[in-house]
Amino acid sequence: MISEQLLSALNDQLNYEYYSAHIYLAMQAYCASEDLDGFANFFKVQVDEERFHASKFFDYIIDMNFNVEITGFDNPTTKFDSMIDVFRSTLEHEKHVTERIYKLMDIATNEREHATISFLKWFIDEQIEEEKTITAILKRLERIGDDKAALYILDSELMQRVFTPPATV
Repeated sequence: MISEQLLSALNDQLNYEYYSAHIYLAMQAYCASEDLDGFANFFKVQVDEERFHASKFFDYIIDMNFNVEITGFDNPTTKFDSMIDVFRSTLEHEKHVTERIYKLMDIATNEREHATISFLKWFIDEQIEEEKTITAILKRLERIGDDKAALYILDSELMQRVFTPPATV
């Protein structure tokens, strides 16, 4: 049985996933304003992924016969110094999301709430992938430095990214 503490934490994470989408929407806007359409596309896909994550929490709370609570959130940062700054911020944010998922798992484990433990395992695996992807792009950006041609090559690569919801969730 899901406790009030766990339900509150699940609802909080649902809303934080929407906040993450909001952060990535701001980053998408920044990239578009810099005429880096591939990077903007990368963050558009991030927005879609975060909304998908939020919907998973939404559905899980409803499926467990509880009420979803939607809240507001703070305005995201819209000013960045460079693409490296954007991706450092992204990595920091994803690490924070990982910490939040781990805390949720800790609550579920302590309460021996096996359905929620099973549900959260997908998010733990997802966070490993998120951090790996962002770290790889950040490393490339750091190697690129001021090389505009290399930046545009990476921009072109990121234009190919698409959001495909997992078949089994």
